[in-house]
Amino acid sequence: MNNHIKALTALLMMLPALLSWGAYPLNYEASFTAGGGSGDFAPYYISSLRHGKLTQQYNTQLEGKVWRPLDDTERFSYGFGIDLIGGYASKVDYGRYDQNTGWYEHKVGPSAGWIQQLYGEIKYRSVFVMAGLKEYESPLLNQNLTSGDLIESGNARPIPQLRVGLIDFQDIPYTSGWVQIQGEVGYGKYTDFGWIEDHYSFYNDAIEKGEWYNYKRCYFRTNPTKPFSVTIGMQAIAQFGGTQKHYYRGKLISTTKYPAKFKTFFKMLIPTQDGGEGFYTGDHLGTWDMRARYKLRNNDELFAYFSWLWTDGSGIGKLNGWDGLWGIEYKSSGKKILNGALIEYFDFTNQSGPLHYAPGDNEGGTIKDHASGSDNYYNNGFHRSYANYGMAIGSPTFMAPIYNLDGNPAFVANMMRGFHVGIEGSVTNDIDYRMKAGYRKSWGTGGVILPEPIHSTSVMVEAQWRVKHIQGLTLSCQCEVDRGKMPCNAFGAMFSVKYEGLFNL
Repeated sequence: MNNHIKALTALLMMLPALLSWGAYPLNYEASFTAGGGSGDFAPYYISSLRHGKLTQQYNTQLEGKVWRPLDDTERFSYGFGIDLIGGYASKVDYGRYDQNTGWYEHKVGPSAGWIQQLYGEIKYRSVFVMAGLKEYESPLLNQNLTSGDLIESGNARPIPQLRVGLIDFQDIPYTSGWVQIQGEVGYGKYTDFGWIEDHYSFYNDAIEKGEWYNYKRCYFRTNPTKPFSVTIGMQAIAQFGGTQKHYYRGKLISTTKYPAKFKTFFKMLIPTQDGGEGFYTGDHLGTWDMRARYKLRNNDELFAYFSWLWTDGSGIGKLNGWDGLWGIEYKSSGKKILNGALIEYFDFTNQSGPLHYAPGDNEGGTIKDHASGSDNYYNNGFHRSYANYGMAIGSPTFMAPIYNLDGNPAFVANMMRGFHVGIEGSVTNDIDYRMKAGYRKSWGTGGVILPEPIHSTSVMVEAQWRVKHIQGLTLSCQCEVDRGKMPCNAFGAMFSVKYEGLFNL
């Protein structure tokens, strides 16, 4: 026993030295958020780009997270994170169909708690590998002011996945630093089938289970130390595998299992024509992206950018007119009354036209002409709509399936156009403000036009106060007014208290 006590005492005496040898910073954050309003859901901007955390009319939420970031200055580095959320949120009535009793309504709301993030990652030189649940945001746009990236916007909950790529832009050899490259590839699997079943009407359309998710990106950038630089490239996702159950008037009419074999994963990187699922295996969606930057003599910056959405060869060849996101932005080099501002225009009304006919998909047909259209953004006939836990993974400007109170699992208003404005600045060293405003109008989809167009006008104002005498404490408040039918008129407000810090082990 005495030997055990001596060994334990020696270990305790060595502990400070061991911790010092392996010292690293650990970030932590705790927050409380409460919000409410007059609509069935949280107002548009208050709920947008929050990784699917706040969606309902009334929300009270506690969140705690701890993470260690990768160290870019080290040749080898590792990081990890955990983010837990719990609280209360109101429920909403969704329509559901039963063959015996007909239509009825049932209340559905978010879980009382969930794991928002749980991941580990390593980096060696310029290459990283990440595994787990991790939040991702736009790689191109100003996340604080934009209306949202069209592919990965940070609007929905994260998808568990394995991702590998370049940690940042890297010089391409033999270009003397004039051209840089950045890219990454990820594979994940959806885990929200329980959510889909809870919200689905079981009347028409289809639901999917067990689908896989693939993300890929490749960007090129000219020398960023020069006054003028350009970033250009492509983002793309694919949804594949899984089992689809198709219902018609309350009856299950078909069950189809799609392949997810070893070779299928490679097909997602370079889509292969197989004459199967709409000519290509999987549901493919992507953007052509460009962002140009000009630095003024006072170090303020001006940007101009576009993101052109596509779902097939017609969109890749830009045969869908003005469809896409277009923006200009100003960014201050220091704290001012106006630190940044942007205006964006988005248009998704072309979609390569309403008709689609591929002779190769119709063997024995007499029509030989090819009509490549009916892109139907964020929807697909063979795979799920582009959403996770009901929220759009891409731009929140598209009214997501969570807002379909009739239990429709698709995006019903993707033929849309509108504009968006974002402004931010500092009133004092401790008080910041942010404002977002926009207008959207939709006519339905290319295949199903709404009885009458729907629209929405939204204005949100936010104030944030970093409490000077309590380092790490931040108070913020948001107020918003929505008017229109995307999904409804609403007024709402949200208040949050956040405390963050850093300690070394």
